[in-house]
Amino acid sequence: MQGVFFRNGPGRFELGGERYHHWFDGDGFAQRWQIRDGKVSHLGKFVTTQKFVAEQKVGQFLYPTFGTHITRAGVKNNDTINAANTNLLPFEGRLYALWEGGSATEVDPETLETRGLTTWRDDLKSMPFSAHPKVAADGSLWNFGALPGRDQLALYHLKRDGTVANFGVVMVPNLAMVHDFVISAAHLIFLVAPFDVKPDPNRSFLDMHRWTGTGPQAQPMRVVVVAKADLQIRQIFELPPRMSFHLGNAFDDGNTTRFDAVLHEGDPLRELGSLMRGELQKNDPKSASTVQITLDYSSKKATEARLFGVSEFPRVMPHVVGARHHRLAVLGTSPGSKDAILNAVHLLNTDSGKADSYHFDAGWQVEEHVLVPRPNARSETDGYLVGVAQHVAKRETVLTVFDAARISAGPVALAHLPYRAPHCFHGNFLSV
Repeated sequence: MQGVFFRNGPGRFELGGERYHHWFDGDGFAQRWQIRDGKVSHLGKFVTTQKFVAEQKVGQFLYPTFGTHITRAGVKNNDTINAANTNLLPFEGRLYALWEGGSATEVDPETLETRGLTTWRDDLKSMPFSAHPKVAADGSLWNFGALPGRDQLALYHLKRDGTVANFGVVMVPNLAMVHDFVISAAHLIFLVAPFDVKPDPNRSFLDMHRWTGTGPQAQPMRVVVVAKADLQIRQIFELPPRMSFHLGNAFDDGNTTRFDAVLHEGDPLRELGSLMRGELQKNDPKSASTVQITLDYSSKKATEARLFGVSEFPRVMPHVVGARHHRLAVLGTSPGSKDAILNAVHLLNTDSGKADSYHFDAGWQVEEHVLVPRPNARSETDGYLVGVAQHVAKRETVLTVFDAARISAGPVALAHLPYRAPHCFHGNFLSV
């Protein structure tokens, strides 16, 4: 295996004696794991966004973030508060640090030096560009940007050279935070959780969201299906009220579309804020699960089949994105864990429901793992599962490599850093 594993996540939560309130608030810290000739090197740098540079200069936070309301300086547009802290995307020779609500920030793929904001088209300056774009089989890229409060989803289709093939906006009433989506051959699919969002200049983006999924007037989760051909809504389905951060993959099957999603009971947005106070949520086997959802366009009904229990961060092999898949990688919680810490990796067979699993020892927590195919891979297990694990007490960060065909056998390779690296959210592997 030769290549670079790019990772990104929040790396700075305190400045000038002040601490952010939520895990999603921290400034982006990009990481680069180079694997070459059996050796591993690591590089990490903060993404020097407009926000980071301005706050570093004065030694204190100036701008509002996802969960912390700060108003020491004016906000010109979305990119004034762009934290570039969620994903690192290699795309056609360039590398982009991505965030939820603003432009992609280009960084140098070798040095991780920040090059600056990317505007895909002049009239799209500072438009939200999600942290979970999907690269299709033809090499083009699909993405979206959510504008809660304005009830709009911006939809992007970029050619391989980064020029805009198509762009559109659809109206989705009562639109809330949407973090991820999936693509099939013909559709873009979004899950909209039941939140009431009321813009308020005196509250954080998080506090503008009010959960409406409980009580006698509980609202459903909605599945919004957009046709790729014209970027118009084809159909909207309803599911029981839950929250979803991450989706796996989708494929069309006759007059249905099937896709994977991790569904959380209740409102987990605020629960993640407790991490900033050093508080861990208790492990609840009913709190989340990975399911496969079937959308039947004839009956206009959505049904779901449970694939796995408490889990997160679903990923598939890159060459099956938007097509029929049979394997799904997820993280999970080991049996007996009292805290909701992800400390196991699983490769699920989406047909049989069986899992090939590895559980880390006590003290470890695991970051997102991604599937990397071997050259000319003939199956979805012909490759590797690559990720990062952290031992909190020992302050140890380790790159982990599994044979995708034998996850339960344990890592086939480990690369230990001589220092602790910040915990990342998402990333992608670039084979060379």
